Amino acid sequence: MKLEELRALLQQAPYDAMVLTSGISRRYATGFPSSAGVVYLSAQQAVLFTDFRYAEAARAAVTGFEVCEVSSGTSYTALVNERIGQDGVKTVALEDKMLTHAAYMTWAAALHASAVRLEDGVERLRLCKEDEEVSRIAAAQRIAEQAYEEVLNDIRVGVTEREIAARLTYLMLHYGAENMSFDPIVVSGANSSKPHGVPGDKPFAAGDFITMDFGCIVEGYCSDMTRTVALGHVTDEMQTVYDTVLQAQLAGIACCKAGVTGKAVDAAARRVITEAGYGDAFGHGFGHGVGLEIHEAPTAGLRGEAPLPAGSVVTAEPGIYLPGRFGVRIEDMLYVIEDGCINLTEAPKSLTIL
Repeated sequence: MKLEELRALLQQAPYDAMVLTSGISRRYATGFPSSAGVVYLSAQQAVLFTDFRYAEAARAAVTGFEVCEVSSGTSYTALVNERIGQDGVKTVALEDKMLTHAAYMTWAAALHASAVRLEDGVERLRLCKEDEEVSRIAAAQRIAEQAYEEVLNDIRVGVTEREIAARLTYLMLHYGAENMSFDPIVVSGANSSKPHGVPGDKPFAAGDFITMDFGCIVEGYCSDMTRTVALGHVTDEMQTVYDTVLQAQLAGIACCKAGVTGKAVDAAARRVITEAGYGDAFGHGFGHGVGLEIHEAPTAGLRGEAPLPAGSVVTAEPGIYLPGRFGVRIEDMLYVIEDGCINLTEAPKSLTIL
């Protein structure tokens, strides 16, 4: 239970209570999504403060926390101060990484206790997923894969990038997603050399590579996948680049296990691309963490100095991008375990030519 994990963190920390103001941390703690609210947690109390829009739903859904409705004209800081007084709290940790400097200083000045930085306390807990969290990520991935399989039937000459992006969005919602992990990326032909290109009105043409990067959310948890397909035919170079990216991805996956640094996993994949002569065309990292956020810790890239912990979920997404010509990216999600990793992605990744 997340409340138990947070309480354990609190027992080890040099502060008496914590105040969670970000939507991500509130959802992690309580399981309840809302656009407004504050969590107050001490050794004595666990409270979700929220307003009239969410109070009824929160009372029905949240366990372990008192749900306190914030009336119009009452500030969150005033309500938190009441609990601070009840508990005799001297030091409160605030989510410094999630607040602007101005907001942090406003909270710090208003509280009847000394404010300190929470730093990455909650983020450290989120690194290692429980079975239920992994199941939600996998469920989101199954929906994304179902949408992908169906959208392949819609890809043909003359259809535009924007149309396929819209179709992916519709299909993922249709099959049960609560939202998108991010706006789908659908880029084709010369546009596919842009890793995070924006879908436009470019129509697909015979001989195009089409890269689709997309994912959805189930019960708060994100999925993320990329597949590159070809329309009609490919050149020998296109086939070579695709095969190189796939072999790089497989090399990184083979290296990925608990205790290995993200940088080492990245290096295993990058070595394949570099030896094939495309080192300068792989400008981003091998992967990133996925969970309640689409990009979170840990990092599997050049700056990934920390060992990957067992229980983390990271992407495997090397790519080669040749500006003005074409690009290829293949992305799976990996569940990191002690002796390797479990690939949560089931979609085939041999080159599909439509």
